[in-house]
Amino acid sequence: MPRIPYQPEDLVEPANIVSAIRTRRGGTLHHLDRMLLNSPPFAQGWNAHLGAVRTGLTLSGKLRELAICAIAVLNEAEYEWLQHAPVFLKEGGSQTQLDALRKIDQATGSTLFDATEHAVLRLTVEMTRRVKVADSTFAAVKAALPNNQQVAEIVGVIATYNMVSRYLVALGIEED
Repeated sequence: MPRIPYQPEDLVEPANIVSAIRTRRGGTLHHLDRMLLNSPPFAQGWNAHLGAVRTGLTLSGKLRELAICAIAVLNEAEYEWLQHAPVFLKEGGSQTQLDALRKIDQATGSTLFDATEHAVLRLTVEMTRRVKVADSTFAAVKAALPNNQQVAEIVGVIATYNMVSRYLVALGIEED
């Protein structure tokens, strides 16, 4: 059960915010959205930020979703996993890779992932567990990605989805 109530599924006000969220979500409000709408300004900012992270980056969708799925496992955010595992597959990840991510410490050394994916996984684990990133890990990410924009983007994705998972878990948001 959620720790505070969701807003109703048929919520229409504030119209501009609810409409923007429904547009990004294909017409529906997820449980996460309904929780966020307990604070309309927060929901509005979240929607804009996550919309940009999901659709506006130059970083590959597969790397983005790899990091998100790893965060879901590390933070025990099952809601996040259920939302993003299918997207990881759609973005080119394999079911075998997805299965391996459920055992994240083994996945970071697995031959199922290439050098770039390993660098992203190491960065994700360090940012999620310790916040501070080892120089060697950061150097591997810089070597693996083509430019500073994508380095900034993967760090931002990891930071963003750690925020998402912490919100989901702390508030007890249930699967849709």
